[in-house]
Amino acid sequence: MVFRLPAFSRNVRNEIKKGKKVYFYDCGIRNAIINNFKPLSSRTDTGALWENYAIAERMKFLRYRNIDTAQYFWRTTQQQEIDLIEDNGEGLLAYEFKWNANSKVRFPQTFTDNYSDTKTFVISPENIEDFLLI
Repeated sequence: MVFRLPAFSRNVRNEIKKGKKVYFYDCGIRNAIINNFKPLSSRTDTGALWENYAIAERMKFLRYRNIDTAQYFWRTTQQQEIDLIEDNGEGLLAYEFKWNANSKVRFPQTFTDNYSDTKTFVISPENIEDFLLI
């Protein structure tokens, strides 16, 4: 019912190395546990729900296609964060999930300085199909 993403770290001093984030394969179970079935327009956790949905669907897609990709999240002790890091053996891909496509997103400079060859993406409802079908 749930899966965990481990923390990504390659020894940058302020990276969190031992943390884990927990996601639900089925967001309906998540909603039942927190007893919240309100429409998205009246929820306070829309961003977290969107992140859970997108990461779970990506994981399902990769497993279905037998694509071997390690997945992580990244966070520093200063609470800078990237929602999803994928390491496919050819390079790193970094993803931020935003329900509102017009949200301003800046990937933390600590990350971009230390992992400069990483490709970065912002995933919203407008481009979720590209994320789930590539």
